[in-house]
Amino acid sequence: MAAASSSSSDPQWIHDVFINFRGEDTRKNIVSHLYAALSNAGINTFLDDENLRRGMELGPELRQAIEGSRISIVVFSKTYTSSTWCLKELEQIMKCRRNHGQMVVPIFYNVDPSDLRHQKDGFGKALKSTAKKRSLSGERMDNLYSKWKSVLTEAATISGWHTKNFGNDAELVSRTVEDVRRKLSSRSLNITEHPVGLDTRVQEVTRLFEIQTHKLCLIGIWGMGGSGKTTTARAIYNKINSKFVSHSFIENIREVCNNRGDQGIILLQEQLLSNVLKPSEKIHSTASGITTIEKLYMGKRALIVLDDVSTFEQVEALCGNRKCFGSGSVLIVTSRDVNILKKLQVHYIYSIKEMDEIKSLELFSWHAFKEPSPKDDFRELSSSIVTYCRGLPLALEVIGSYLRARTIKEWRSVLLTLERIPDNQVHEKLRISYDGLKKDTEKDIFLHICCFFIGKDRAYVSEIIDGCDLYAGIGITVLIERSLLKVEKNNKLGMHDLLRDMGREIVRERSIKLLGKRCRLWFHEDAHKVLTEKSLMDKLKILNLSHSKYLTSTPDFSKLPNLEKLVMKDCPRLSEVHQSIGDLRNLLLINLEGCTSLSNLPENINQLKSLTTLILSGCSKIDRLEEGIVQMESLTTLVIKGTGVKEVPYSVVRLNSIGYISLCGYEGLSQDVFHSFIQSWMSPTMNFSLNNLDFLTPIVRSLQQLRTVWIQCHSENQLTQELKMIFDDQYDTNYTESEAMQSPNDFLRSHLIGMRSLPTVMDTLGKRISQGLTTTNGSSNFFLPGGNHPSCLAYTGVGPSAPFQVPKDIDCRMEGIVLRVVYSSRSENMAAECLTSVLIVNYTKCTIHIYNRDTIMSFNDEDWKNLTSNLGPGDDVKIYVAFGHGLIVKKTIVYLVSGQSIIVEVDDANMEVEPPQEVNMQPSLEVKVEQSPKPRSIFTRLPNRIGAFLCLNQQRDKGSNNF
Repeated sequence: MAAASSSSSDPQWIHDVFINFRGEDTRKNIVSHLYAALSNAGINTFLDDENLRRGMELGPELRQAIEGSRISIVVFSKTYTSSTWCLKELEQIMKCRRNHGQMVVPIFYNVDPSDLRHQKDGFGKALKSTAKKRSLSGERMDNLYSKWKSVLTEAATISGWHTKNFGNDAELVSRTVEDVRRKLSSRSLNITEHPVGLDTRVQEVTRLFEIQTHKLCLIGIWGMGGSGKTTTARAIYNKINSKFVSHSFIENIREVCNNRGDQGIILLQEQLLSNVLKPSEKIHSTASGITTIEKLYMGKRALIVLDDVSTFEQVEALCGNRKCFGSGSVLIVTSRDVNILKKLQVHYIYSIKEMDEIKSLELFSWHAFKEPSPKDDFRELSSSIVTYCRGLPLALEVIGSYLRARTIKEWRSVLLTLERIPDNQVHEKLRISYDGLKKDTEKDIFLHICCFFIGKDRAYVSEIIDGCDLYAGIGITVLIERSLLKVEKNNKLGMHDLLRDMGREIVRERSIKLLGKRCRLWFHEDAHKVLTEKSLMDKLKILNLSHSKYLTSTPDFSKLPNLEKLVMKDCPRLSEVHQSIGDLRNLLLINLEGCTSLSNLPENINQLKSLTTLILSGCSKIDRLEEGIVQMESLTTLVIKGTGVKEVPYSVVRLNSIGYISLCGYEGLSQDVFHSFIQSWMSPTMNFSLNNLDFLTPIVRSLQQLRTVWIQCHSENQLTQELKMIFDDQYDTNYTESEAMQSPNDFLRSHLIGMRSLPTVMDTLGKRISQGLTTTNGSSNFFLPGGNHPSCLAYTGVGPSAPFQVPKDIDCRMEGIVLRVVYSSRSENMAAECLTSVLIVNYTKCTIHIYNRDTIMSFNDEDWKNLTSNLGPGDDVKIYVAFGHGLIVKKTIVYLVSGQSIIVEVDDANMEVEPPQEVNMQPSLEVKVEQSPKPRSIFTRLPNRIGAFLCLNQQRDKGSNNF
């Protein structure tokens, strides 16, 4: 006994597209072009990167990226089957296709689809070799090979794009992007696999409103259950919906209203609104829903289909005021009751008639033989069985599917059974297929779905049924093959209501045989009695109490030790969650969406080490998120949008496990929240736009004392991505030499930035600059203190950055860094006022140090110690500086001040740094230094060399200013 909302297992869409490819074949050609074209088309695309491929299994980020994508593009290439990672990703992609309805688009890049399907042309050999290598980690080679062969064959069978059909890659990319855009925007509904006679019906109905002269054309489709009303309406909707500004298909109206009452009508109203509003507006009553619908559709040319209406009031609540619709609008209503259609005063009533004998035989044959006509040995039997189905499409489909691949003896037995059943007893005819199921497990799965799981996600239902040891994988497949079950849009399980009613009648019959004991409970009175009297509970894994209007507190969870999912959506009076929730060691998901009276959660909820998903959206009275949530070490999805939470602890934002986060107007990857925080922290005075991330402001304010941010990356690729994501708005990394040229209207100035307290060096260099001993074009011809005290290595770069290498000489210990920035500004803004941040990237260790202006202006010994602890001899490093207020950096020079006398040459002409060299000063070159209260500089230029040699020996007598 467990009926839960499918939404708890619906994938959270993070990306539009995931690209699976073999890097060495395609990264630098087709894949790079495809990624750029998709991005330019506004399609959110995840491009798998090498740095995510660590270890032997798919990491959480890759797995989540695949599961969170609407479409996966699989680029098959020559060495595709040689890659373990390509195959493991493909395995996950095909799993998402089966369980979540993910769309898959193959691209056959210089390979033959047939060779892939049959593992020819070296693909099979490579596949075996890859499986053998992977088997060394513990998995059996034959299992791996069999599994990968299966998914490869399945994927290569899907219709896709082949390079041989295009003149060049550009054409292939263009068509692929067009196909993806079409799939993403497609709103087509599933219709029958074999639409025999359907085109004729669609043409007959569409002709009715094509000739109409009314502002709103109202058409009724009438017929008995199983006659094809819904299929006809869906086909019409698919054909014409693109011609309308607004369009919506509302199905299963009778069932929703019967199960939910007034709340059901409100849900249908919200669905009608959701097709125009994204997200839908919340409706609180039927009356307010009517008003909102009228306002929203006022004057719009709309197509609306109301499927399976059972009362006049249902139509009035959804589309009662016809005057609100714009000219040319179409409203289609399907119903079994012709009197409802007459009361609505529809303009036309289209009656679904029985299929004629020829079309009935064709439809039956498609399901029984997978071809349009019977096999010779079965032709007479087929005609007889079709006659007893009386032209009812549902009966033809179900019985035909049941008889597929059966013997003539079995066919004759079915015919004898049909002959005994009166024409009007459709249930008994349909039951033939149910009774013919070979295994009791298959029958049980069918009855479970009839009672609880129609309209639920297939993966979610499979999880529950597997928990009952009923083997959902093969069982559901058998039911689909027998046409007892269908997979609808978004991977939801569907079933015709005649089959559903038949299944529930079987359950009632069983209950009578069991002396009134119910084996399945779908009425709330029966469920309440069992829950209050039985102890049906230590085995319960999923508890769904959603839409319980009068529920004020949760049950005591101590009796539910194995609970894995708790779903309590839209319980408006729920105000208390029992403390025992913290003891549920197996709990994976909590969904409390829309519990508007809930103001807090028990503190011990933080003890839930296994919890992966926490959804609190719409809990408007919850206004805090406790620091203790970081104890939830398995938490990957956090959704708290629409709550009263205004401040979020930084530790929550930076939880290592969290991949998807939704809060305070932001929805997406948690790493993007971190990047936005970094940008705001770097430029607190720059009015930096947080893009719906106002909740970060308290974090930034509370961490003003933070002096540096240090980021450790796992590879150079990841380092590059981090730099791009964090600093695109801060650093111009594509600076060109032409931009460094001085404009006549620019003021060219120099600014010194000291990273550590170096007063003598700063004073000396500052005076040299002011005395004009360094040129305005950024030449580094100057002296710094040297000798047995600080000396300097100099490195120059164009624009706001300069690379350098940490000295390899272990005796040359760095004592500090001085940055000289040559900049231009058309205003009087000074660099000290405009500086926002300094970034130090160690490409050898793949680390980033970020310092904001406040830290740079007060750089101390502790900051220096933290910086140098990450700089090793020979490390390749680059320093970036960021300024605001229109200040343009022309050149950046880095001086590494060390404790040994080192003389350095800087090549000004090419802006490249020559290796530092020791200069042997000739004895004949004598320099006299007069006593002076201020330091003096010694400068000499050697012939035939472009550059400057720097050396200043500073010797100060104790207690004097003599040098």
